Amino acid sequence: MPLSPRRAAELAPSPETVRLSAVGFGYAESPDVLRDVNLILPRGSFHFLTGASGAGKSSLLRLLTLAERPQTGRIDLFGEDVGAVSRGARPAFRRRMGVVFQDFRLLDHLSVFDNAALPLRVRGQTPADYADDVEEMLAWVGLADRAGALPSALSGGEKQRLAIARAVMAKPELILADEPTGSVDAAMAERLLKLFQALNRLGATVLIASHDEDLAKRSGARRLRLKDGRISGATA
Repeated sequence: MPLSPRRAAELAPSPETVRLSAVGFGYAESPDVLRDVNLILPRGSFHFLTGASGAGKSSLLRLLTLAERPQTGRIDLFGEDVGAVSRGARPAFRRRMGVVFQDFRLLDHLSVFDNAALPLRVRGQTPADYADDVEEMLAWVGLADRAGALPSALSGGEKQRLAIARAVMAKPELILADEPTGSVDAAMAERLLKLFQALNRLGATVLIASHDEDLAKRSGARRLRLKDGRISGATA
């Protein structure tokens, strides 16, 4: 029996991966980090979020990863109001995202290979399923010869590249990256940008928070600027 138009619309994928409606957020010492922020990221879009240090870029990403909740307004991810997502449902919700943190958040007791493979292991895959994919990704980020090393043996730039490999390993629907090229040289930054662009072409929505205005311009992505707690956009 065919679905009614209303039911078909309810089951259809949301055309928006992210929607912020009048979102406000702050801390005791900085109550207006974000003020009345309205933002839509269409499914499959690619955006750079720029702004001065302390402008609130990381705070915005923390809201999108459900690490913080807005004090005012509403956030929708994948067509759902995140305020209505239960604590028990959040892990599954987050598995639809790939997040690159500034502090890397690698697991020190796992090798480079196993850190990169972690999102696939969480999904129930075995090494036989994912070994080739992990090796290919490590080669892409320049860590093929470090697969057996522990994070403690890596440089800051190597840790950053590993954090990116882990974040995108499972081809998430939404990729959120906080200064992902801050600790690498210009050539590697361009290579990592190409990786994000390739994943975007496969359908991922990508939001990169970065102070690197030149890289944002070269990316061809839409640029968003965060200033005085509000977002403005300009076409690259």
